[in-house]
Amino acid sequence: MTLVTLPGQDWVDAVGPVPGLELVVWEMDGPPERADEVKVVVPPYMGAGPRMPAIRYATSLELVQLLTAGYEDVQRLLPDGVALANAAGVHDASTAELAVALALASLRDLPAFHAAQQQGRWLPSAIHPALADKRVLILGYGSIGRAVAARLTPFEVQLTAVASRARAGDELVRSVHGVDELPSLLPEHDVVVVIVPLSDATAGLVDDAFLSAMPDGALLVNVARGGVVDTDALVRHLEAGRLRAALDVTDPEPLPEGHPLWSAPGVIISPHVGGASTAFMPRAVRLLREQLGAYAAGRPLRNLVRGA
Repeated sequence: MTLVTLPGQDWVDAVGPVPGLELVVWEMDGPPERADEVKVVVPPYMGAGPRMPAIRYATSLELVQLLTAGYEDVQRLLPDGVALANAAGVHDASTAELAVALALASLRDLPAFHAAQQQGRWLPSAIHPALADKRVLILGYGSIGRAVAARLTPFEVQLTAVASRARAGDELVRSVHGVDELPSLLPEHDVVVVIVPLSDATAGLVDDAFLSAMPDGALLVNVARGGVVDTDALVRHLEAGRLRAALDVTDPEPLPEGHPLWSAPGVIISPHVGGASTAFMPRAVRLLREQLGAYAAGRPLRNLVRGA
């Protein structure tokens, strides 16, 4: 039996049994039992970063299967010969829901209503921007980007998709634009949803030039990674009252007390909870059953971001 570690007994109970594999618990808070036998490791979803150095204990390791879509902090810790797979697809529903929720909350000014409710004040009637008829640009048209597009379509918006390279469209968008087209596209859009992986190519992509190209009053929604946005530049645009922002991720993260982003006008901040909903567990369990079954049977694996 090949030894596979999962991050808790609830995961073992939900995923198993898998023919040919022995599933055991390892939360990566110290050396695992039978460390030299461990072939596959599934790290915890929450708080995995500080525990990842424990991967060195698994000296016979062949595969790390993440429960996150992001993998930039893990890849550099793996020894040569260890394959890495992410959880692409698992967080599509949760993250897309939050992107739409953040956009609606910002446009319809829900934070002001909540603040007034806490004070027992009935605000005067006013006309607030609707999501309907907005020109929405989705920057990052992978599986989550498509999930965002699918959820936005019923809101009667005009959708534009942007990816690293131009390509044909699908049932949701006529075409996918290349990132090199952003300077001409940004001035024509009211809402920009960012959902790209953090990489050398995307770090600081949303910089002062990017933000300056967005029209006055436009909304930036970031459900990607904080490092994709130049925080100082964003704060300047927010404080000038030129843009609004709805952010599930920030740089730095966690955002420290007293950081100017907390008090900048026109910003909503959620604490990186895009994938953390009840939709996560059943989708993650389905992925693990399929992936571990494929591993045990010697079939090709899904979502490989690094081969062995």
